[in-house]
Amino acid sequence: MGIMQKINEFLLFLNDYLGGHQWFVFFLLGTGIFFTLYLGLPQFRYFGHAIRIVKGRYDRAEDIGDTSHFQALTTALSGTVGTGNIAGVALAIHLGGPAALFWMLMTALFGMCTKFVEVTISHKYRDILPDGSISGGPMYYMKKRMNITTRRGKIIKTGAILGGFFAFATILSSFGTGSLPQINSISDSMFTSFGIEHALTGGVLAVLLGLVIIGGIKRIAKVTSTLVPMMAFIYLLGAIIVIASNYQNILPSLGSIFTDAFTGTAAIGGFLGAGFAFTFNKGVNRGLFSNEAGQGSAPIAHSAAKAQEPVSEGMVAILEPFIDTILICTITGLVLLSSGVWNEKIENRFEQADLQILEGTYLESDVQDRVMLSRTFNNDTTVALFTGSLQVEEGTVVTDGITLIHAESFADDVVVTRGKEKFTGSIPVEDGIVKFGEMDRDETGSKRKRKDKRKGEVYFTGQSLIHSAPLTTEAFKRSFMGDWGQYIVSIGLLLFAFSTAISWSYYGGRAVTYLFGTKYVFIYRIIYVAGFFVASFTDTTIVWNLSYITIAIMTIPNLFGLLVLRKDIKGTIGKYWIDFRKEWPKEKLPMGNR
Repeated sequence: MGIMQKINEFLLFLNDYLGGHQWFVFFLLGTGIFFTLYLGLPQFRYFGHAIRIVKGRYDRAEDIGDTSHFQALTTALSGTVGTGNIAGVALAIHLGGPAALFWMLMTALFGMCTKFVEVTISHKYRDILPDGSISGGPMYYMKKRMNITTRRGKIIKTGAILGGFFAFATILSSFGTGSLPQINSISDSMFTSFGIEHALTGGVLAVLLGLVIIGGIKRIAKVTSTLVPMMAFIYLLGAIIVIASNYQNILPSLGSIFTDAFTGTAAIGGFLGAGFAFTFNKGVNRGLFSNEAGQGSAPIAHSAAKAQEPVSEGMVAILEPFIDTILICTITGLVLLSSGVWNEKIENRFEQADLQILEGTYLESDVQDRVMLSRTFNNDTTVALFTGSLQVEEGTVVTDGITLIHAESFADDVVVTRGKEKFTGSIPVEDGIVKFGEMDRDETGSKRKRKDKRKGEVYFTGQSLIHSAPLTTEAFKRSFMGDWGQYIVSIGLLLFAFSTAISWSYYGGRAVTYLFGTKYVFIYRIIYVAGFFVASFTDTTIVWNLSYITIAIMTIPNLFGLLVLRKDIKGTIGKYWIDFRKEWPKEKLPMGNR
């Protein structure tokens, strides 16, 4: 456990300087802003044209590819529409308040342009494999266009190095983003809502996953083109019911999203408030990772689409952030805000990662204490963290001079339980973190063997804010559906997360093809499915933290490549419209291309 904890701490430390740092947020958002201006607002001018392409209006029989435009879109959407739309929005609002949703939406508007350019250039430099199938993605344009030629004419294969680096990160991310944490979320949800054992859920879905992905992209595309519209319909229908049930809060909820966008969200209820910088960071971060614009994953799916013109497929990709973030995330946000659960304390079992013990007594009724803790959560200052033994008698914490915080809110009515009985004893705490793993050790550090210490897990329950999927689940209960609303979230989470696992298996397989060849893809798929099963009943905290890093190391070389090839991208778009005028002279062209 000590080694695993140190690895986890190192990953968190590394992420603080990569995806979790401000420079990464500005680099990612800045790239989208640059291309939006450089290409003349393509996400707005080409939106209607993109819809006509998806409908198949300009399809030709001789187009080369494995999937239709619609299938490529749904495959890419199945990789992005996932737990982020259920849990990610809830986490953003929990941390930054309603204003965080505004910055998610702004990020999506620029992300539409980033998706457009990354898919266009990746589709242009895709490969046709010996078996006739298509393989593409950022690693291919890097290999073909990112090499350096010296003055003496010598070619330095920097593109191959960048492409290999990107492909390796994609394989890691396929596990860290697409497989292990997805099934972990599904199995937890199924156990909570229906009492189904984790291993049983993992076993059944692992078999289904294997049957789908072994069939390759054509079977994957066929499944996702059915699954994505169905899962979106179920989830959105339930969400609309919740919003309609709380119709009197719709306008105030919309107002709260926009009025505090440039000031941050003030304290209200159990929410302690969030400043502008913190709200901006969390909103942009969650928005970027919800639609994956700039990460380079979606271009792998779109490269398989039947299209002679790479720009036409790039336009299809414009629709992804719109559907994923502007539509689905906004609906989720309105569910959370109109139901009123986002700032309401709710009875729950405390997660160890969200539980913090502070040195000193702070009162929620004291305005100055609320302001001080709010600044702490916004990383503006630091309060003293408690280290020592937490004394508990009959489930009640009796240690003086401390404050219990859970999910960045004051914890009320706290009860400590072991198994089914109220706990009495001491609990070690170090730097504010409860060390449950140290409880059953004697003075020598050896584990105690007495059976009375094996009565069950020690846990804290009480009133506090909640976040992520449990917050969305609670919000769906606040309608005339009552407790039945939680099943909408459970089913939605099942379909969303499972479809994400399907798509990422394809992304990882294409990366394996690039690095090692097609003969190793089958081995990768077996490992992928096996990991999927094991993760259904094991802790994937380290995997989640690893995924944050792999997302960053996929994104950084991809954005760098897009900026370097900006002239190639602009020239390719210009050529598309010249050819389009010749083939479709009667079609109305977007403003600026007439």
